Amino acid sequence: MSAMVTRVKQEQIAQLISRGKRLDGRGLTDYREIKVEPGIIEKAEGSARVLLGKTEVMVGTKIEIGEPFSDTPNEGVLTVNAELVPLASPTFEAGPPDENSIELARIVDRGIRESKAIDLEKLCIEPGKKTFVVFVDVYVLNHDGNLIDASALAAVAALLNTKMPNYEVKEDEVKIKSGFTPLPIRRHPITVTFAKISDKLVVDPWLEEEQVMDARLSMAIDDDGNICAIQKGGSGYFTPKEVLEAASTAKEKAEEIRKKLKW
Repeated sequence: MSAMVTRVKQEQIAQLISRGKRLDGRGLTDYREIKVEPGIIEKAEGSARVLLGKTEVMVGTKIEIGEPFSDTPNEGVLTVNAELVPLASPTFEAGPPDENSIELARIVDRGIRESKAIDLEKLCIEPGKKTFVVFVDVYVLNHDGNLIDASALAAVAALLNTKMPNYEVKEDEVKIKSGFTPLPIRRHPITVTFAKISDKLVVDPWLEEEQVMDARLSMAIDDDGNICAIQKGGSGYFTPKEVLEAASTAKEKAEEIRKKLKW
């Protein structure tokens, strides 16, 4: 019976969207309510929680000293991980990261990295030897659709809230001093996700819309309105016209959402 109800509801969602309407009353390009709460984890170097409708994501950042990559000896290191906490959805299971959490982490990472959000050169302590490593840990606490945009926004909000330790190098040793300085942030990328349903593009798909979508498209937009990363998901396709339409809408939406960040 429940499967039948789901099918009926899915058909209703698709039919409404084909007429330019949505089951929750939003327009096709409207986001659900967004709340950004920075600095919610006391012991993290930086943190933030984002509520996107009922979707809830928390991000904590940590800074450690490590070695730079050999091909970027003068830069710091960024690493993003995502955990789909089992209590967030009946479909999430405990254990090692699955393909969904790996994809989520990669999309968040790419938006930050390709927009050059962090001035990584300022994280270098000794070229080729020592650098600061920034860990960004994404925790999905409640899944009601569009984890990508919520996670990407929470990650940027947490990075803006992140403090680096003051230090000095003495006799090849790094000595941590008292006090902190803000993480050197240059850009504030915003990721905007679309679902294609009934040949229409829908912004910020909630869970039941994701279950009927043909394809998904996520675009990370920098402060100048440039697309710095794109990720496509699902088995369907997007026409060149639809991609251009999405890009135009994403630029507008990113500008609106960026105002919710504090820096």
